[in-house]
Amino acid sequence: MPAYKIKPGTAYPLGSHYDGKGVNFSLFSAHATKVELCLFNRSGTEEKERITLDVNDNNIWHIYIGGLKPGQVYGYRVYGPYKPEEGHRFNPNKLLFDPYGKKLIGKLIWHKAIFGYNPDSPDRDLSFNELDSAPYVPKSVVVEDNFDWGEDKRPEYGFGESVIYETHVRGLTKLHPNVADNCRGTFKGMCEQSVIDYLHDLGITAVELLPIHAFFGNRHKKGFPRSNYWGYESCSFFAPEQSYFSGEDLNELKQMVKLYHQYGLEILLDVVYNHTAEGNQMGPTLCYRGIDNASYYVLNAENKRYYYDSTGCGASFNAENPYVLQLITDSLRYWVEEMHVDGFRFDLTSTLCRKKTDFTTSCGFLYAVGQDPVLKKVKLIAEPWDVGNGGYQLGAFPPGWGEWNDRFRDVVRRFWKGDQYQTAELASRISGSSDIFNYRNRDIWSSINFVTAHDGFCLNDLVSYNHKHNSANGEDNRDGTNANWSWNSGVEGESQNSAINENRLCRAKALMATLLLSFGTPMIFSGDEFLRTQLGNNNPYCQDNSLTWLVWEATGKTEHEFTDFVQYLTGLRRKLKIFDKKHFFTGKKGADGIKDLTWYTETGKEFVDADWYDGNRKSLSYCVYHDGRFVLCILNGNNSDVSWKLPSLGRGLKWELLLDTSDKFTSKRKIISGTQISVPAWSILLFEITK
Repeated sequence: MPAYKIKPGTAYPLGSHYDGKGVNFSLFSAHATKVELCLFNRSGTEEKERITLDVNDNNIWHIYIGGLKPGQVYGYRVYGPYKPEEGHRFNPNKLLFDPYGKKLIGKLIWHKAIFGYNPDSPDRDLSFNELDSAPYVPKSVVVEDNFDWGEDKRPEYGFGESVIYETHVRGLTKLHPNVADNCRGTFKGMCEQSVIDYLHDLGITAVELLPIHAFFGNRHKKGFPRSNYWGYESCSFFAPEQSYFSGEDLNELKQMVKLYHQYGLEILLDVVYNHTAEGNQMGPTLCYRGIDNASYYVLNAENKRYYYDSTGCGASFNAENPYVLQLITDSLRYWVEEMHVDGFRFDLTSTLCRKKTDFTTSCGFLYAVGQDPVLKKVKLIAEPWDVGNGGYQLGAFPPGWGEWNDRFRDVVRRFWKGDQYQTAELASRISGSSDIFNYRNRDIWSSINFVTAHDGFCLNDLVSYNHKHNSANGEDNRDGTNANWSWNSGVEGESQNSAINENRLCRAKALMATLLLSFGTPMIFSGDEFLRTQLGNNNPYCQDNSLTWLVWEATGKTEHEFTDFVQYLTGLRRKLKIFDKKHFFTGKKGADGIKDLTWYTETGKEFVDADWYDGNRKSLSYCVYHDGRFVLCILNGNNSDVSWKLPSLGRGLKWELLLDTSDKFTSKRKIISGTQISVPAWSILLFEITK
């Protein structure tokens, strides 16, 4: 290589780094015996050079090549023992992308060469595959950070001020009429002005993107080609998904983040560090397995040929290994410091918090993130469960973390379905779930409240279907949960019956209002604000089509009015100033002799024990006192109107109506305290008194 000057280089930073004169490459592997750097032409179709990394400092292999420039395509071949029974699966015939690579080029082609073993051998994964995988796998690309962030300023909303909007990069704009064809379904498409205006006007504060780390969407399962549309099969924790770019410029993503910040919108990322696209022992060798299988994955203690898996996806990523933990935290810092994102939602977080397969909060992951000066300043949200032993850990995470609260989801669904014995738990959930989160001085916003999310029924389907309809997924409707807590109002699916449709709309509005009028941090699922449908599919992970894309032009009068309703709710939440409180309610009288939270029955009296244990009760109300303002919220989950006496809080005081989700409340907008009113069926009424 006469044009290049080769030097030992440095162990850190890991990955490939251009300094203006050349590129430093460094790679972790604790068990490798030899590492080769492979340089390709710009298209990645032809391997031009192989260079041995001769220096290994404390398990970091490194080299510096003067004269190399950004745009250089590369990969690694890593040598070592191929002994699956001992946990080692080195195979230098497999080209591996850089775990720290910031960009990938090329698509994964599902060919038998991508496997470390010979798929045709009767020995299966114990066999050794000598086919070269380079023509069939993505390669890493050297990049240079030259983006001008200017005076980019993070919105920095507190959790208490936040309304999160969960969406998908591709699905959000794939069918948007104002987005150019070549930009639909991309980061650039999200920069379309009408898209940003829509999200801003909706009243949300944060856009939470389903995984944008590079993933390999097209997989084969039992011979059937599948598309992992959601993206929960991350392969690189630094490189963004290639298909989300309209071109090849990484700055598209940075420009999107910068633009959203200008409109006061945060960007949160759904991140999947608990497993990778390599799967179990029968999966391909693309990166981590070939670099150091025994370090990157948790192996079965009794037989290291196999993996320990608490994710249901093949193999748990080994966050207990210090080098792997460093990869995770380095990745998180990269996305905060270089990409300016505002926080993360961690998929199956319990897996990252295991020691020798047991969950514990005394784990390296939580310690590392908690003390990190960069990461402790951004939003951290846990999906507090996995499928392993003791994996359900709702409420176990440290102060500063938010947690997806599935108990909120389930009880809100069941209450507005009309189930018995839901009122007492509903009260706990809508008041912030203090029974779960009120410890170690955690704040009331720790509960991430949601009724729907990417996983499960969307809002429209929740009130339109009793059962899942997942046949389009190709698994004979076996996939997806059966515990939907849904009710179709009398007919399964689409209906022309006006009474049924009216009931569905009533309950959909009540469900959305419950979400946005509860204490904690609300999360809205994309498209619910205009009642999109997935036709009863509650697990559309593989549906990269109009079933999951937002069909913007299919909205009519009812859908537009529902969007206006959601906008009103988010505005009401901001206006009332009671939902941004930090601390949990006490239910005790303050210095002025007034309780901060009181629960009232339809008689105008406070709840007593017998009321909470009444399984037939399907209505309740809360009254919050905050900064001289009384706010009363009445929830009627009965299928008939209920006569209700407004609390008597003093002579001459009047309750002012702020919200009627049913549009059927016939009384005046200002009603004297202590007056008897009629609360419509399946509705929420909201009042306030300002002293």
